[in-house]
Amino acid sequence: MFDKEREFAITSVRNAAQICRRVQAEISPESLDKKDRSPVTVADFAVQAFISGLLAEAFPEDPLVGEEGADPLRGDEAAPIRAKVVQQVRAACEDDIPEETVLSWIDRGQAPGGPQGRFWVLDPIDGTKGFLRKEQYAIALALIEDGQVQLGVLGCPNLPESMDAGTDADSGYVFVAVHGQGAEAAAMPASAPLGEFGKISVSPSDDPASARRCESVESGHASHDEMAQIAEKAQMTAEPVRLDSQAKYATVARGESVAYLRLSPDASYTEKIWDHAAGAIIVTEAGGVVTDLRGKPLDFAQGRKLTENQGIIATNAALHQRVVDATAAVLGF
Repeated sequence: MFDKEREFAITSVRNAAQICRRVQAEISPESLDKKDRSPVTVADFAVQAFISGLLAEAFPEDPLVGEEGADPLRGDEAAPIRAKVVQQVRAACEDDIPEETVLSWIDRGQAPGGPQGRFWVLDPIDGTKGFLRKEQYAIALALIEDGQVQLGVLGCPNLPESMDAGTDADSGYVFVAVHGQGAEAAAMPASAPLGEFGKISVSPSDDPASARRCESVESGHASHDEMAQIAEKAQMTAEPVRLDSQAKYATVARGESVAYLRLSPDASYTEKIWDHAAGAIIVTEAGGVVTDLRGKPLDFAQGRKLTENQGIIATNAALHQRVVDATAAVLGF
């Protein structure tokens, strides 16, 4: 099942990665010094437009839940950014796509989601600060049917074979999972064809002392102090791997880390489905477990947000309950 959808998602994400690489190559130290976020804005909108356009052709009846809407690109002040977005989409499509068509493709991503029917979920650039630093970010695409994630693809254009090796401009991996069929990964270098897919699986280790966890680089995305307390309570004493985006899910799925915790920035924050759908099914199909901080399964049937969940715990399964219990003890659940 889902053979056509799987091929579509892999090809779309692979080609979208080329947009990201072109835009990211133009980021200069001067633009970072000026805190210029325009490169990630261009990549964000261009990737959503590109994948949305492909989706409209391949599966015209399928709605899209995407992170972006086109309103910020409309108006005279947005003209320079809009022109760059259109330019990138035209280059990717190898066609002179009208500007209004590009904007309409972006706006297709405003579907509401929900408990019934079939729809796709897209995070065009997950990990904006990692993208700007030329480090880790991800393109995340998933298919949901009747509240169940059926397919997920993560494109991680800068992810090396091992996080200990550091970022390599010509590295990159794509991860894919179909419900009930396991998880796979293939090399996705910038200058060569996609590699062969091979099965991946989570670490079998049940030894917390040797277990590496991963967490966000940005302290604003999660409290590193509380993370450290939870790790200590769970007796996970190894230094964490810190990286941006759903690439964290990928490191758990391929056995490089055993746990990913995401504590919501504040009590009022609600996770978005595009931040977790693809990564969650890839970890699950690799043999892991993904729940919220209380150990509840993630509920993707509530619309565009995970309103019935708080935070994320993704592990190799063997250590999941230990991490859930430690989280409850530290956070007072």
